[in-house]
Amino acid sequence: MEGVEAYGFSAAMSGSFLVSSLLFAAFNRRLREPYMDEVFHVPQAQAYCHGRFLQWDPMITTLPGLYLLSAGVVKPAAWLFGWTGAVVCSTAMLRFINLLFSAGNFYLLYLLLLRIHQKNKAVSGFQRILSSLTLAIFPTLYFFTFLYYTDPGSVFFTLFAYLMCLYGNHKASALLGFCGFMFRQTNIVWTVFCAGNVVAEKVNEAWKTELMKKKDEKISAMKGSFSDLIRILQFLIEYLVLPKNLVTLIALTWPYIILVTMFFVFVFINGGIVVGDRSSHEACLHFPQLFYFLSFTLFFSFPHLLTPTKIAKFLLSLRKHPVQYGLITVISLFLVWKFTYVHKYLLADNRHYTFYVWRKIFQRHELVKYVLVPVYIFAGWSFADTLKSKSVFWTLMYFVCLLAVTVPQKLLEFRYFILPFLIYRLNIPFPSLYRQLLELAFYIVVNVVAFSLFLNKTFQWPNSVEIQRFMW
Repeated sequence: MEGVEAYGFSAAMSGSFLVSSLLFAAFNRRLREPYMDEVFHVPQAQAYCHGRFLQWDPMITTLPGLYLLSAGVVKPAAWLFGWTGAVVCSTAMLRFINLLFSAGNFYLLYLLLLRIHQKNKAVSGFQRILSSLTLAIFPTLYFFTFLYYTDPGSVFFTLFAYLMCLYGNHKASALLGFCGFMFRQTNIVWTVFCAGNVVAEKVNEAWKTELMKKKDEKISAMKGSFSDLIRILQFLIEYLVLPKNLVTLIALTWPYIILVTMFFVFVFINGGIVVGDRSSHEACLHFPQLFYFLSFTLFFSFPHLLTPTKIAKFLLSLRKHPVQYGLITVISLFLVWKFTYVHKYLLADNRHYTFYVWRKIFQRHELVKYVLVPVYIFAGWSFADTLKSKSVFWTLMYFVCLLAVTVPQKLLEFRYFILPFLIYRLNIPFPSLYRQLLELAFYIVVNVVAFSLFLNKTFQWPNSVEIQRFMW
């Protein structure tokens, strides 16, 4: 980090932390008591703070990483500063843990952008800082900075694991991946993603060597035709089944293999991936979740994905390959028809934005979910098009992880999209400064609206005196 860029980054991070601290104070003035899932998280953390480590709320579905870390931070701080009484492990004090995670996420996002795009000398330090700030205030993630939820810590350890993986420190990466798993079990997918990075890099090197032997073929691994994809998959299988290659890959990825093995042992002993209340978190093949994620990404990345150039390029591709797109459309319609599930929470809980998305869009007419298929196809094409700078093996590996982390979820919940979105956004080419500024402005507007609704527009349910608030 050069001198000017270092000063700029320090200023951006300090300014961001100051604004976040002011918002944190506003949240805690308006909302002193635990709200929503905090009703389970806060008492559990307080039990750990008081040394009651065998106490467990059966309604909690995640492992106790957040509570263990909270107790490990708050108790020494209380001793150091002489805090006593209610202030120790209070709701506000526990929420402050996520404010620290948010600052850490800002720094990690910057380091990841620096590492991933290190070969792109055209990217300025200002652009890196701007993108780091934008992703740090990504609305769905930033909102939970001010509540005691698992999301900021889950993102922190997963991004940290990814950074260590990119630097080749795989033992540290696996250890951090374990910490992420302790915050949310589905983060094991991103441990596989880190191992997949190593595999994709090695396979891509072999693929380039193979292509160099054939004078009449290009080195580019992503031409886009179906026959090319078949050839690439065939090469991948042939590479992986060779004992020499397999031994090399195992030697490189053994820390991740150990962690994934531990995960399967946990699932076997636990009888499933969910701890606590499993009735509301049943796994299923919910393929439209991928379509919802692509639409979510199109919405939050519209400055990069929804441009006149992209639309024109998509229409040209559509005209060139009508049979392929026709087949994709038929498959998509079938997946929407046979694999759309509606969770009871989605229909009943009017505090979440997903409730209104479903009611205002999908419940307007039975045919709406089918009419949206062309939007999904464009979103998927545009999404894949922005990843063309990555190797085809990296892209295949990312899409496998994306399917693994979205499709089994029955509940449509925007929080489940945070990590796959951030990893996607970190890996696309840097857009123009204008588009970066547009993206930042859009995130600020969305955050202002979300915070205003949450803090100021409260409501009550019939036969209940509790104040309810709108949230992600």
